[in-house]
Amino acid sequence: MTALHDTDGAPVIIGGGIAGLMTALALAPQPVTLLTKAPLGFEASSVLAQGGIAASIGADDKVSLHLADTLAAGDGLCDDDVAAAILAAAPAAIEELVRLGVAFDREVNDRIVLGLEAAHSRRRIVHAGGDATGRGIIRALASKVYETPSITVIEATTARRLVVEDNAVTGLLGDTDRGPVLFATDRVVIATGGIGGLFLHGTNPAGSFGQGLALAARAGAGMADLEFVQFHPTALDNGSFPLKLISEAVRGEGAIIVDEKGQRFMADVPGAELAPRDIVARAVWRHMAAGHRVFLDARNVRGLDFARRFPTITALCREAGIDPVTQPIPVRPAAHYHMGGISVDKSGRTSIDGLWACGEAACTGLHGANRLASNSLLEAAVCGSWVARDIAATASIGRRRPEPRPDRGADRSDPASVRPILSRAAGVLRDGEGLRAAAHTLYPLAISQHAASDPAMVGLMIVIAALRRQESRGAHGRTDFPDHAKLARRSTLRLDDALQTARDYAAEPVA
Repeated sequence: MTALHDTDGAPVIIGGGIAGLMTALALAPQPVTLLTKAPLGFEASSVLAQGGIAASIGADDKVSLHLADTLAAGDGLCDDDVAAAILAAAPAAIEELVRLGVAFDREVNDRIVLGLEAAHSRRRIVHAGGDATGRGIIRALASKVYETPSITVIEATTARRLVVEDNAVTGLLGDTDRGPVLFATDRVVIATGGIGGLFLHGTNPAGSFGQGLALAARAGAGMADLEFVQFHPTALDNGSFPLKLISEAVRGEGAIIVDEKGQRFMADVPGAELAPRDIVARAVWRHMAAGHRVFLDARNVRGLDFARRFPTITALCREAGIDPVTQPIPVRPAAHYHMGGISVDKSGRTSIDGLWACGEAACTGLHGANRLASNSLLEAAVCGSWVARDIAATASIGRRRPEPRPDRGADRSDPASVRPILSRAAGVLRDGEGLRAAAHTLYPLAISQHAASDPAMVGLMIVIAALRRQESRGAHGRTDFPDHAKLARRSTLRLDDALQTARDYAAEPVA
């Protein structure tokens, strides 16, 4: 029996990461309901973020330089206007986070410390707690949310399906610890994070498999740039799941990448270890494929007190039996960030009335084909506030209350069977044959009532988008199409189109 929960016109936010929390706080004192699978700060990718937030607040920096670096990393696919607007909002976002209680690292003169990361031309990375930035931000924001009387937090709740009539949201079906509940609302925000849990080697929580994309896609929303999955080149290679991240900031401080023989195999690559992530990830991937092991070596960095600068990474390494001060750190590429997602405009609106998205689940066009380091937390903070502003200006219109209806899907979602398929076909390097084989395998799972249905559906859309992009650009590397196409074009996709394409492939014999 599905219970009915009337929100009295209040919007519902799905997700307890930075994007969801910022949206809820920015809406205050307007009432809002926040749904989260776990207590705030748990099972959110945001809390794992080590690097920081990029903001052009240094004396030698300006927005135009930050924009130039972002566009260069994005490899021709950034939305220039959106990127310029988000990056221009970065200094104010830092000030707002400070107002909300985030304690950023400061020098003795109280000036915010700025770090350097790959593909940035200036020191502009703002940290909290050294390499525990995500944790510091989430802790402060979660505390504020719990203190805010206008925000109703409902934990242990999984969003299952959007109820949509005439391309407009009328409700949201969720599973709670008391059974299925239909939340009657005509304004929903998806802030569910990324898809790293779809891969065997990923840095996101295991439950991050694109739940928000599945919600939006099944409701008919348009997707954008789904083929672009960023693989972080330096995850701790110790067999854990998910893998622990060794932040880009370690390379920013001077660490180098070597193999088991001590060879610095990226020395001749433009930018070397500080080249854009897609370039570093492919170089590491190819070296591993040739039979080598790969390490991050910070032992000879002058003036670096590793344990003090990177306390979280030091603890992670020592838990794995590695002393990063005296030993090189074993690393490998891992799925880390999804540049693609639910297609939104600058206000976070999707193609469905009453549905917004922000954070990693959304695709604004900021990142293009390859995200610049530390632009993601910035996007979550800025766009969460923008979504709130747009919702506040969009009154509930009191659409007809939806009738409780059964969800014919599986009782729970489990991406385990999808991981090896997507890892093999849509990893750092791809080819048409492998992608077609993956579509052939994922399609029956996606249309089933199996626990893998939603993860398989998201994986299938990624595979179809990757098949359609017959070029290599940014994080999308095709060995059968190694060059750029002459014209840089963003991609769009709807679930119906992906399923039809997959049916066409399913009718063909697999090589």
